[in-house]
Amino acid sequence: MSVKKVLVVGLGLMGRGILQVCAQSGLEAYGYDMSEEAVRNATGFISKSLEKRVKKGKMTEDEKNSVLKNIKAVNSLEDAKDVDLAIEAVYEDINVKQDVFKKLDAVLQPNAIIASNTSALPATPLASVTKRPDKFMIIHFHQPPTVMRLIELVKAIQTSDETAATAMEFCKAINKDPVQINVDCPGFLTNRTMIPLLNEVIYCIYEGVSSKEDIDLAFKSGFNWPMGPVTLCDFIGLDTLLHIMEDLHHRRGGDKFIPCPLLSNMVAAGYLGHKSGRGFYDYSK
Repeated sequence: MSVKKVLVVGLGLMGRGILQVCAQSGLEAYGYDMSEEAVRNATGFISKSLEKRVKKGKMTEDEKNSVLKNIKAVNSLEDAKDVDLAIEAVYEDINVKQDVFKKLDAVLQPNAIIASNTSALPATPLASVTKRPDKFMIIHFHQPPTVMRLIELVKAIQTSDETAATAMEFCKAINKDPVQINVDCPGFLTNRTMIPLLNEVIYCIYEGVSSKEDIDLAFKSGFNWPMGPVTLCDFIGLDTLLHIMEDLHHRRGGDKFIPCPLLSNMVAAGYLGHKSGRGFYDYSK
């Protein structure tokens, strides 16, 4: 099965990026969010993002308009029932995600694949709440999806080889680099290895080892990172980062996933990163 129509559920920072990537690749891209404000913000953000590409000479005005025509904001999941693939990009909570999958299962056409953009939760418990677990897949984009080429693909125990192959072809069709994760394990590959590093970076700020600016500079200049780890934390979302750490600590044990107290306190204060206007850096202006 080839994917021609895609639905993205949840239009926050990650969801709107996935929606834009799909539309830029010529797919019919449907976007849904329970919040009307989130829908408006997503469509406005995508329009501005494309306009920047035009000004930089990376896209023509006609190409921009063509991409925008591919995007269809819908008021209900029923309005996108004929899609080939639905990608969930809501809050990183298993109960919230499972509720979305049940709703999608009830309205989508029988052959549609249901996918999660979860960054750490295992696939099998998510697939198990649907009536089509063989058509479930984790398709984990990385932030920001419009820039980052990596996608982690994770099968549930029940996922069919056909579904896995379709997911792989979809990723290649939208010009991404899919990596197959062979074990349905918490954190997959990237978060399992990156979360302890980011946590240690936050500890370095907490202990006054270096300033956030110098930490970011060190990783960009020393390891050729395109953005520093502190900035990356803000882009991921500090609440999402904390949730991943707590979940990985619960599932994997040990002490390497225990969140730094500074991270916990920042989330408690509402400093969530780029999406809230303030995290380690101030984005309010």
